[in-house]
Amino acid sequence: MFRTLVRVVLVMMFTATTGIFLAACNTIEGLGKDIEAGGKATSGAARDVKKKL
Repeated sequence: MFRTLVRVVLVMMFTATTGIFLAACNTIEGLGKDIEAGGKATSGAARDVKKKL
């Protein structure tokens, strides 16, 4: 009985941990894209200012 309970708890913990890591991968990928877009916008604005000077 105890071993079955331990197995169930371990499987649940593994499943939850895997789900969290998969969700984090998507979040980190989106964050990377947002940072990249921000960098491009900053570079474009810097170029525009440099041309005006």
